[in-house]
Amino acid sequence: MAETNKRPFQIQAINRRFVPFDSEKEKEWKGSFFFVQGADCQPGLTYQWSGKIRKTYTPDAPINWDVEIEATRAIIKKLNEMEPKPKFFIVCGDIVDAYDFEEPFRTRQEKDIKEVLAELDPSIPLVCVCGNHDVGDEPTRSSIQRYVDNFGDDYFDFYCSGVHCIVLNSQFYAHSANVEDLKSQHEQWLDRVLKDHSAKHTIIFQHIPWFLRTYDEDKDYFNIEINTRLQMLEKFHSSGVKKIFCGHYHRNAGGSYKSMEQIVTSAIGLQLGVDKSGVRLVRVTEDDIEHQYFATDDIPANFL
Repeated sequence: MAETNKRPFQIQAINRRFVPFDSEKEKEWKGSFFFVQGADCQPGLTYQWSGKIRKTYTPDAPINWDVEIEATRAIIKKLNEMEPKPKFFIVCGDIVDAYDFEEPFRTRQEKDIKEVLAELDPSIPLVCVCGNHDVGDEPTRSSIQRYVDNFGDDYFDFYCSGVHCIVLNSQFYAHSANVEDLKSQHEQWLDRVLKDHSAKHTIIFQHIPWFLRTYDEDKDYFNIEINTRLQMLEKFHSSGVKKIFCGHYHRNAGGSYKSMEQIVTSAIGLQLGVDKSGVRLVRVTEDDIEHQYFATDDIPANFL
């Protein structure tokens, strides 16, 4: 196995900063680049899926997550082979499947997925975004802290070659009753970072999509309640956000709100539709942001 296997997993989002990028130096546009977006590694979900709903973990269940671990490893291998390398690889939530209270599965999944993610070439920074399985459907201070302790901050921002990247904790918009104070801190922080209009582009990354196809669609499990949705979409649009990248749906989807595009990327792990395990490659130019989803076997060696 490659030497990168032996490197420990590095937490890179600390104190609302993403350590690999010096934001002051990275505020300047330096030319076109690309990054890779994935979502929902979610080791264990395949063995838990009944076809309609995720089953509950039981201590004596014959659960393993070989399928998702190998799917994630295959992605990592492809990214490591790319020349030039992507500027970063971002995983938009549900890095694990087992909830905070589902032991011993949660601890084992954290260990196993971090070992695989640590195989990523060290020249490709890994950006982790929290999902509902990572911090809980009804997050608490302790469930959020567990995620932070294992994967880094649950929200933060950074600049990359003149592009402002904002990472949200979307679970605050789904259920925040247990952590209203933390949600308030999140919103104050978000209002502050959205005021910076110096970047060539502003991009948001989160787990749960605001919508799947149309901004005025009905609420269901995979999107956000419509009043909150419209309020936040207008805030982002009026702040100059160009794109919002999400996961959660385990299928590819997306649509637009006014001139702002939201992109929903299918899973690295279990698929719930016709897509195959893969990632989205995103090319950023001075005037545009283009993207395409690739199944793992089809990821090109060069995307520029």
